[in-house]
Amino acid sequence: MSDLGDFADHGRDDGDDGVDADADDFDRPDLADTGSDDGLGALAVSEGLRIHEDGRETELKAYVTAGNRSAVRLGTYLVAPYPGGEKLFCKITGLEYVQAFQSDDATEIHARRAMRSDGVDEQDYKFLADLEPVAVLYSDGGDLKRRMPDRVPKPETVVRAADDATEIKTGLKIPEDGVFLGHLSVGGEKVRTAAEPPTIDYRVEDDYEAGDPLVFRHTLVAGGTGSGKTHTAKNVLRQYLHEERRYPVDAGGAERRLAVVQFDPQDEYAQMHDDNPDADAADERAWETQGLAHGGHDDTVAFVPKVGSASYEADHHRAERVEFTVPFSMVRSNPWLVASSGLNDNQYGALTLLLDRFFRQYGGGGTYEEFCGFLDDPALKEELDESGRVHEATYAAVLRRVTNMPSGLFDQDARAITDLVADRRFVRPGRLSVVPTYHISNSRAAETVVLAVSSLLVDQKLSNDPRYDAIKETPLLVGMDEAHNFLADADSVQASKVVGKFTEAAKQGRKERLGLFLVTQDPQDVADPVFKQVNTTVVLNLGDEDAIQAVNIPSNLQSKVPYMEKGQMVVYSPDNSEPVEIQGLPTCLTRHGRD
Repeated sequence: MSDLGDFADHGRDDGDDGVDADADDFDRPDLADTGSDDGLGALAVSEGLRIHEDGRETELKAYVTAGNRSAVRLGTYLVAPYPGGEKLFCKITGLEYVQAFQSDDATEIHARRAMRSDGVDEQDYKFLADLEPVAVLYSDGGDLKRRMPDRVPKPETVVRAADDATEIKTGLKIPEDGVFLGHLSVGGEKVRTAAEPPTIDYRVEDDYEAGDPLVFRHTLVAGGTGSGKTHTAKNVLRQYLHEERRYPVDAGGAERRLAVVQFDPQDEYAQMHDDNPDADAADERAWETQGLAHGGHDDTVAFVPKVGSASYEADHHRAERVEFTVPFSMVRSNPWLVASSGLNDNQYGALTLLLDRFFRQYGGGGTYEEFCGFLDDPALKEELDESGRVHEATYAAVLRRVTNMPSGLFDQDARAITDLVADRRFVRPGRLSVVPTYHISNSRAAETVVLAVSSLLVDQKLSNDPRYDAIKETPLLVGMDEAHNFLADADSVQASKVVGKFTEAAKQGRKERLGLFLVTQDPQDVADPVFKQVNTTVVLNLGDEDAIQAVNIPSNLQSKVPYMEKGQMVVYSPDNSEPVEIQGLPTCLTRHGRD
């Protein structure tokens, strides 16, 4: 008899819809379990079981038993053993329900039954997990190692959730030691193990034994407003400033602590001098257990650029403050610093010629005001035009751009940044030197200060005959918040010079012990030649599709980015680990935020 016939033979309820409230009640046999289950389910050969060199043709599915289905998530890590002791480490990339018995449940009767039911009987359905092989784990001399997946597991192999920290770290190629970024997570929930502590720390390789430390192969932190990118950046920088972290600086084996110079447009990083008042004893115990540097970094100094009448007032940190000015002499090696807007090639060549003639006449101490007066000379303009060296229209364009520079930018009443470098105050092992620019209202002036000082650092690092040994001899990390404002692609000569300089710095970073630490909410605006040199990309919540595409992380992780909560992030660092999702520390290791 059909389902409808059976349904009609039962008594009707008090409603007028003709549906029997007890129509779906029927006897099921009682199945008494014997023994105990171990694992989440088993590999199902009926659904396909193959590994292929072309990952798109790989097909591994596991049947998940009814009692385990609520525990599995996309991205969950699993282990399937091979005969002989090796194991396949894999992750769930798809989940689906499939009917166990052929029937049509897209009917009015099934829908009404479901609406009146307390739940689904899981035994009526198959629950299948698509698995992506990540690595084969094997023992070698007592050490657990990994290799690429090269054989298929047996049918009906029991799969279990990966809950051993060593298995998970080996499977994902996560270093045991290094700079801490956060805890491994899946879907925003930390991966738990049977160990103590139960979480799995994600660290970035920082040891020459495994190759060049990734700090010198550059890091980019990308996240939208409110995603926690500054919180994250502070926690990472605090680890690089750990008292025991050292890097070799010469062939003789001498080692020094890292110096960090952080350009800070929002005036937030000088707070790293202070302890976090929101951190409690439990936080500190957890940090100490994991070997994390925490608390205020005493050797933090705010080097404040003096520009015109702009005043720097800050009651949100207790770091020492030192004023500095950008001397016009720095323009001699970087002519683009003294042009208020885009120059073409002819204009840039003319500017270079004029600066060379100016400094030969006025000496290295020539000032911006003197240069403006030098250019405002009709006789010089006529001489260069008649000689064919600089056309009068080109000369006029250079004069206009130079005199349109923001006022009060060069040669102010403060110590020159070059003097502070020479005195080993600005760059010093273990020091965090913060350059705030929030107090400078003119964005062009702020940009020029950042580019002038950062170019000084890069030029000295790359020079074979440096003027300032303090820079050349010290491992250095240059941090740049809102990096898209300074390292953007553009058609002007200035932009090409800046991008070229930092691209070369990124390429030479490993050799010269120079790292870039870029923080941005608009990664799509960072010049591609610079971006390509970044090895470690940390992505927090981003809502803009162009920004998500620009960070160049695997597509399965891209889809998660718009939905990530504050502090949740994806790490893509091919030379460090498989692409993973991690959860940052909920409490900042130093002071963070304004009262």
